[in-house]
Amino acid sequence: MNDGLLNHATQAIEVGSKSFAAAARLFDPATRRSVLMLYAWCRHCDDVVDGQELGFNAAPSEQPDAANKLEGLREQTHRAYAGETMRDPAFAAFQEVALRHHIPQRFAFDHLAGFAMDVEGARYESIDDTLRYCYHVAGVVGLMMASIMGVSDARVLDRACDLGLAFQLTNIARDIVEDARIGRCYLPAQWLREAGIPRDELALPRHRPALAKLAARLVDHAEPYYASALGGIVALPLRSAWAIATARKVYRQIGIVVKRRGAHAWDERAGTSKATKLRLLAEGGGQALSSRLAGANALQTRPAGLWQRPGGAAEAAPGAAHASAV
Repeated sequence: MNDGLLNHATQAIEVGSKSFAAAARLFDPATRRSVLMLYAWCRHCDDVVDGQELGFNAAPSEQPDAANKLEGLREQTHRAYAGETMRDPAFAAFQEVALRHHIPQRFAFDHLAGFAMDVEGARYESIDDTLRYCYHVAGVVGLMMASIMGVSDARVLDRACDLGLAFQLTNIARDIVEDARIGRCYLPAQWLREAGIPRDELALPRHRPALAKLAARLVDHAEPYYASALGGIVALPLRSAWAIATARKVYRQIGIVVKRRGAHAWDERAGTSKATKLRLLAEGGGQALSSRLAGANALQTRPAGLWQRPGGAAEAAPGAAHASAV
C-alpha cells in the first residue's frame, strides 16, 4: 500500500469522523492502515451519492443522478473484486483491503444497498425497519472491520454488527434535525405518529421537546446493542480490543450527551471533548484487559430479542428464525 493512499485515508477519517479517528490510533499499524482504507471507501461512496465532501455540505443529488452514481459505485466494486486496476484512490484502497482480508463481496454490496435506500427515499414504519437501514449503513461496516481483525466466527460477527447498529442509532439521534433539513428521516413513522410530529415538520423548533423524547428513545434502544458488542471484544487481538472498546465508549457517550441535552440536543452538534476522549480511552483499555480474563464464556449467549443480521449466528442454528423482533 503506497503512502499516498494511506495519507488519503487518514485525511478522510480525521475530517469525516473525529470520534472514530481517535480510537483508530490504538490499532496496531497494519490493522490501522486497513481500517483507514476501508473507512475511506465507505466515506467516498457516501459522498459520491450525496454530493458531499468528507461528510459535509450535504446536498443530495436528484434521484436519477444519484441512482446513476450508485450504479457506478456498484460497477467499480465488482471490478475491484475482479482484480482490475483501480484508478480512484478510494477504490484502490478498498481493493487492497478487500482482497487481502477476504472481505465477502456480499458485505460490500450490502453496504451499497444502504445508500440505495437513501436514493430511493425509503420510509421506515417500525423500529425494525430503521434497524434494517442501520445494518446496511453501519452494521455491515462492523462486519467488514471485524474481517480485517481476523474474525470469522459468526458469533463474534454478530457482536460486531450489533456495535454498528448501536453506532448508527446514536448517529440518527444526534442528526435528526440536520437530516430533516435535507429531507431525510430515519425515525420510525409509528413513533412520529405517537409523538404527534408530522414528518415534514421535524426540523421546526416547536417540536423539539417531543423530538427530544424520541431521541432519548433511540438512545435507549441502542443500549442492548452496545451491551452485546462488549461481549465480542474478547475474541479480538488486544490492541484491536482496546480500539473497539474505546470507540464503543465514545459513541455511547455521544448518545448520553444527546439525551442529557433534551430539547437543546440540536443547538450544536453533540460530541465529546478531548478530555472525555482521553478518559474513555483509558476506560477502554481497562475493558480490553479485563476481557482477557472473561474468556470464551463472554460469547456463549447473545442477549435475546435483538434484531438479527442476515446470515447471522442465530440463523445458522437449526430452527432459528430469519430475524427476531426488537
